[in-house]
Amino acid sequence: MPRTDANNTTRYWLDRRTPGLSLFSADFTTHEYPTHTHDALLVAVTEAGGSEIKAGGVPDEAHSEALLVVNPSEPHSSRMKGSHRWRYRSFYLEPAALEDVTRGLGIREFPTFSRSIVHDRDLINDFLRLHRALDDAKTDQLRQRELLVGAFGRLVRRYGSNSGALSLAARDQVILTSITDLMHDRYSERLMLQDLASGTSLTQFQLIGLFRRGVGMTPHAYLTQIRLDAARKQLARQ
Repeated sequence: MPRTDANNTTRYWLDRRTPGLSLFSADFTTHEYPTHTHDALLVAVTEAGGSEIKAGGVPDEAHSEALLVVNPSEPHSSRMKGSHRWRYRSFYLEPAALEDVTRGLGIREFPTFSRSIVHDRDLINDFLRLHRALDDAKTDQLRQRELLVGAFGRLVRRYGSNSGALSLAARDQVILTSITDLMHDRYSERLMLQDLASGTSLTQFQLIGLFRRGVGMTPHAYLTQIRLDAARKQLARQ
């Protein structure tokens, strides 16, 4: 555990909407975690400074250009040696959360990862955006779910040991039209990704990809645009 330091700040909380998902944010000036394991998948993104990391028996470094990914039950340790600060955000996905994400991605099982440090700026931004959205009560549930499925879907596809398990459905204009029609008809309701994907052959992850390719935006952005247009029309009639 980090050595006692009045300048160290940490916060840990459970996500209300995804059972088995917990989140952590820390700002350390002194820090050392001896070798330990978690039952959960750990994903961490550094916002400032860094720390020495050892996972899978391989030493490396966590910093703002590196995403840390540690498999469940994989021994790992970390310590600050060459840095005077380590500010980071992390996700812990216990079995229930991994099962939920697995269903959202439409894969048989969640893969393992052979690399503990991933140098991928797009993914780093994805997980920073996701953590901040889950930390913000004002972010609506559709947007949070969209970011969660999207970030973990890209992580699995790019770096998972069996990433080929992600099978994408055909980007069919008929399916897209049926979903956008539903959004126009029910925009005032609390629509979720599972509502939009229901009755189609798409997983939630494939649904996000369909919208990006078909209309150039995410489902959340498209629905927000429909709601704004409806509000403008309502104001015009007053």
